[in-house]
Amino acid sequence: MQKEYLIELGDAVIAVRQPNGHVKLNQLFNPTGAGALSGTFWGALIGMIFLMPLAGAAIGAASGALGGALTDVGINDQFMKDAAQHLQSGNAALFLLIRKMTTDKVLAALQGEGGTVIRTSFDESKEAALRTALAGAAPAATAPADKKAAASKPAADIRKPLTTSALGTRY
Repeated sequence: MQKEYLIELGDAVIAVRQPNGHVKLNQLFNPTGAGALSGTFWGALIGMIFLMPLAGAAIGAASGALGGALTDVGINDQFMKDAAQHLQSGNAALFLLIRKMTTDKVLAALQGEGGTVIRTSFDESKEAALRTALAGAAPAATAPADKKAAASKPAADIRKPLTTSALGTRY
C-alpha cells in the first residue's frame, strides 16, 4: 500500500512472543543501518578533504551506526514489549505508526484479513470501521430517510488523511 501511496508509515514493528517467553521486536525501519550508510557517505566526503577517504568512510560508518543505534524513533519499544507479553507463545502483534493514509482504500484492502485491534488512536467511528474491515464484514452504510436531509447534511468522511496514529493488531 505504500508503493501505491495509500499509506505512509512512520514505523512498523512485528513483535513475536517466542516459546521461551521472550519478546522479539522485528523493526521494519533499521536506524542503525541507515546511520551507518549515511555516516559512510559523509565520512568519505570529509575524508577526501584530508586525503584519507577510506579512513573517513570507516570512522563515519562507525559513528553513524552508533548514532543510529542510540536513536529511538517511532513506537516506544517498552510499550511494544509490554503489549506483546499478553500474547500467547508463538503469536505475533503488528505495531504501526501511520503518518498519513487514504482510509477508505486502506480499509477496503484490509477487508477480511483477520486480526484483533488491541489499541489505536483513531476516533470511535474509524476504529469501528477498522474492526469491521478486519472481521471481513462490509461496513454498513446508513442512509437518511429524507433525500433533502442527505443533501444538506454531509456524511462522515473516513477518507480524510490521518496523522500519527498507532495501531496494534494481533494475528
